[in-house]
This record gives sequence, structure tokens and C-alpha cells, in this order.
Amino acid sequence: MAGLLVALSAPASALEYRSTSRPALLYDAPSTAAGKVAIAGSGLPLEVIVDTDTWVKVRDHSGRLAWVEKAALGGARSVMVKVEVGLVRQQPRPDAEIAFRAAQGVLLDVTGAIDPFGWLPVKHANGQTGWLPAHEAWGR
Repeated sequence: MAGLLVALSAPASALEYRSTSRPALLYDAPSTAAGKVAIAGSGLPLEVIVDTDTWVKVRDHSGRLAWVEKAALGGARSVMVKVEVGLVRQQPRPDAEIAFRAAQGVLLDVTGAIDPFGWLPVKHANGQTGWLPAHEAWGR
């Protein structure tokens, strides 16, 4: 009983995300001989489920589980807009002027740490920068 209480009181581990550094094949098992599930484009954020020496089991934004070669991960950290339209602000405040709008599914590079109020500094591929509410991003 004491062991169960200790296990239940242990802190949950934080989710870990990594982005693809190049386009990569996703497989249904940790082998290039396994079935190909999908192609992940460069910069796609993926949630790490299992990490081995050469393969990583990942979950994509749709919830699909797959394996990817570890060498394909490690690009610049990115997130995917998960709301219909993300309003990226010029400053990390809900009343700040809008820097740009990002449609659902758009990838944004993360340029720093999330601030204490839940704003994530991001950069669009076209160079525009600003702050997105972290709860509107997948892969943070």
C-alpha cells in the first residue's frame, strides 16, 4: 500500500516535443523495413513517447503514433497553430496590437521560453514575429 501511495504522489513527467530537422518517413515499427505510415515535413513538432538509441516513437498532432529515425529530429523548435485562427500579438498581452494571423495548421518557430503568463514567442516562415497564447499551440 505504501508503495502505491509513493507511486501516486510522484510528479508526472512533462511532455517532451521535438521537431523534425528535415522531411522524414514515419513507420509503424522501429525499422526501415516496417510499414511506412506517413511523411513528416521539415519542422513538424512531434510528441516523444519512447526514445531509444536510434528510433523515437512519436505522436503527431492528430494523435497518430509512429516511429521515426532519431537522426531526423532536432531541428529548430516549432509549434503548430491548433485553433482556427491564431492571433499573434506584438506583445505578450491580450490587448496588444495584432502582429499577424496564423491559420490552423501553420507551423511557427519558437524563439524563446514561454513567459509566466502563458505567451509563447514565435516567428513565421516569412519573418514576422510576435506572441501567441501557448494554449493555442500544439507542440510546446
